[in-house]
Amino acid sequence: MSVIDTLIDRLPDGRVLTDPDVIDSYARDKTFCEPGKALGVVLAGSREDVVTTLRWASEHRVPVVPRGAGTGLAGAATAGDGSIVLSLARMTAIRELSPADEIAVVEPGVITADLDRAARAHGLMYAPDPSSYEISTIGGNLATNAGGLRCVKYGVTRDSALGLEVVLADGRVLNTGRRTMKGVTGYDLTGLFVGSEGTLGVITAATVRLRRAPEAPPATFAAEFGSLREAGAAVSAIMAAGCQPSLLELLDRATLEAIDDMRSIGLEAATMAMLIGQSDATDSAAAVARMQEVCEAHGAAFVAVSSSPAEAEELIGVRRMAYHAKERLGACLVEDVCVPRSVLPDMIGAIEAAAVRHGVKICTVAHAGDGNLHPVFIFDRGAAEPPPEVWAAADEVFTRALALGGTLTGEHGVGLLKRRWLALETGEVVEEIHHGIKAVFDPLGILNPGKAI
Repeated sequence: MSVIDTLIDRLPDGRVLTDPDVIDSYARDKTFCEPGKALGVVLAGSREDVVTTLRWASEHRVPVVPRGAGTGLAGAATAGDGSIVLSLARMTAIRELSPADEIAVVEPGVITADLDRAARAHGLMYAPDPSSYEISTIGGNLATNAGGLRCVKYGVTRDSALGLEVVLADGRVLNTGRRTMKGVTGYDLTGLFVGSEGTLGVITAATVRLRRAPEAPPATFAAEFGSLREAGAAVSAIMAAGCQPSLLELLDRATLEAIDDMRSIGLEAATMAMLIGQSDATDSAAAVARMQEVCEAHGAAFVAVSSSPAEAEELIGVRRMAYHAKERLGACLVEDVCVPRSVLPDMIGAIEAAAVRHGVKICTVAHAGDGNLHPVFIFDRGAAEPPPEVWAAADEVFTRALALGGTLTGEHGVGLLKRRWLALETGEVVEEIHHGIKAVFDPLGILNPGKAI
């Protein structure tokens, strides 16, 4: 009997897939990273399936690669040789939704937008809002500490995570955190697991914070600028003015051209950047009017303000189309540096300079309100990995971000893609501590090896 046969025997029928073509479809995420040859895929339907799989993996020293919906952009869910891909996508139960306590208990396969819709039926909302919210899962969001469009006001996934149910590498079940809004008993193990990319344990349930949904539809604006620097300066001014947007997104000319080519948006020849903002405050119209004034004072040639929820969705829809539009141009190396808001214009200038210096097409969008930029490096489709000039441009962008007091990743995680730069940010002491923590939770090193740290 082969090793994989012993796992098949331990799990219910149909849980383990071994067809090579099927395995390949589960072995990669949205990056260009080529996976290794995995042994099989486990379609976990319950916590017990995860416990059984990890006990078996520890017994046979088999690497385990946890996977949500495969929408990640850092290679964290890429399978390695001889590994088992552990898919949590079938664990889709919302175990509890408590309007009184403003919490929900959900399994990792729940789609982010589905949780938000369930909460809104009770006048609540789930605040984290990654661009992939209609297809990404709560488990994947937790594993990468995903951000999104509403981060500027509501924070990232970690800010909505109260407690977790986690299966450790040896199959033990660990419960972290609490159901309350406050709690400081012991170390913050919940915060440790959020963003750990499946290297410390496998999340099988989460208690998450819900918030009151806005009583009135949010007000939205889109401002057109003649340069990225002007748009970046407007972002800094909006935040300094205390406008408190619930969303503030920046798109450069290259991105706007890609969107216009995919779905005509009437892009003007003089528009080099677009800033899309929104307020969900009780005085949202007044807040947006103030942001409009700031944009105009910083060179905006035109500002459109929504007059209905449908118009607001249309404006936000422009931002949500960005990644799909860029995918049509070629293969994408998607990055997500984050810098202090005050130096956002400098970072934008550095990205533009790197594109020119290395002859690389870079399309940039940004969660501008929190300084999180997404420079997307475009290269020929079919290449095994980005060509040298793309890596050189990326090196320059990352180095500059760190020099400006920023970080290598604001929300996508390290995965495989950013490990080459990790030491530039962390240093020897942090690296040693990371590996020490990893050894406590996963002494055999079987959980998503080669990722995150």
